Amino acid sequence: MSSLSRYIDHFSKAKILCIGDLMLDIFIYGSVNRVSPEAPVPVLLESREKNMLGGAGNVVANLRALGCQTFMAGIVGEDANGQSLRSYLDNLGADTRLLLEKKGYTTSVKTRYVAGNHHLLRVDKEEMLHLDSELSEQLLNLVDQCLPDMDIVLLSDYGKGFFDNRITPALIQRCRALKKNVIVDPKRIDYSCYRGAALVKPNLKEFIAAAGKELHPSDPDFEEQAVTCGQALCRKYDIGNLLVTLSEYGMIFIPGTKRTKPIRLATEAREVFDVSGAGDTSLAVLGAAMASGTSMKDAMKLANVASGIVVGKFGTACVTGNELKTQLSTTTSSRLLTVREAVKLTKSLQEQGKVVGFTNGCFDILHPGHLHSFDKARESCDVLFVGLNSDASVKRLKGNTRPINNEKSRAALLLALKSVDYVVIFNDDTALPLLKQLQPDVIAKEGYPLDRWPEGRYVVSYGGKALELPRIEGFSSTGIISKMNDPSC
Repeated sequence: MSSLSRYIDHFSKAKILCIGDLMLDIFIYGSVNRVSPEAPVPVLLESREKNMLGGAGNVVANLRALGCQTFMAGIVGEDANGQSLRSYLDNLGADTRLLLEKKGYTTSVKTRYVAGNHHLLRVDKEEMLHLDSELSEQLLNLVDQCLPDMDIVLLSDYGKGFFDNRITPALIQRCRALKKNVIVDPKRIDYSCYRGAALVKPNLKEFIAAAGKELHPSDPDFEEQAVTCGQALCRKYDIGNLLVTLSEYGMIFIPGTKRTKPIRLATEAREVFDVSGAGDTSLAVLGAAMASGTSMKDAMKLANVASGIVVGKFGTACVTGNELKTQLSTTTSSRLLTVREAVKLTKSLQEQGKVVGFTNGCFDILHPGHLHSFDKARESCDVLFVGLNSDASVKRLKGNTRPINNEKSRAALLLALKSVDYVVIFNDDTALPLLKQLQPDVIAKEGYPLDRWPEGRYVVSYGGKALELPRIEGFSSTGIISKMNDPSC
């Protein structure tokens, strides 16, 4: 998949017009330590506030993070929040000459209250946008001026009134006349106003509502049923193709005709931290990829990887081109880290609010006891690092006949396990020197009570957790090797 990285280098040449509903996202972070005496509700002690672009603005933020030349068309109110939106877009380097203001309109705001990693409440302040004929004509004239230079057009419909039955067909007709592909991220069930779009990208819930048929990705006939429903929608509304995002089930491309085969990809997310804005990221990467000449399958792969990255972040987040390249190049070897790399990554993960776990051992011959321990350790954290004794370390601890498998082979086997995220090889007799640099949030190991476990006591000393995992009796590498060497067996 690393060959896809070459497309990312072309993103800077892509000229992309994003049109849609704009809103301001506000995140208020804090902690909850008590319940209100006035009512059975938590009391949030506010620590910080973060404002950012939402709706179509988040699509623009993602496009700019990817390096695309980005143009924004939309409507804001003549209020402070509208001015904030315009300022944020300008600071990103997006072209806002197509951004208009409407008198008396209240700019949409979504305020989320967050304690730790948990959303407590979202408060929306909004009114439906109604475009009069004068404002619609003014916007269409501005679009006409820039459209010939665009490579692709993205319509980000958040159902706030911008995409009415008059302006939406007019925008798509103009794009078709100039042979500019249009990708729509829809909110409405009736796709008639999206007629003529090259690609409509609903999520599963939106697709089910539009198709009028209950579908579940785990069903054995899901793909067949989804294609049948999707192609019926394409025929009815003269839509080129559909791309349905399926959350933890990945995504499926449904071609408008039977001449092209559908494409289904599994999800790229290892763990989901927050889904805010993931659809915006997916739309932005699809647009950037298609504008850069990728095939639909490759565009899907890039969008899928990007979505997997962004759900691992907290809040309305973006994915940069470098992050996308790094993830595309993530192989077994790139997850085998040096101590310096592991320390840097641990710090980055903790800054994102993730719980970093750690376990360690020689793992000379993997057995069910090890697998059970890894699974249990992984349950206690968001990301699991495994410290692996080097060959020299194993030889000092176990004798000259060990290890049976060298450190590279042992690391490769560990990284093949779903529960293991990263491996760090250390040369000391214990993992304590490594732990003093990593400082994980959790350490987990089987069979070691805290009074005989210096590594566990160290993690507890700075406020971390030490978990003694239950042991599955009857399994040990030494026992297995002895049995192999026993001529009577």
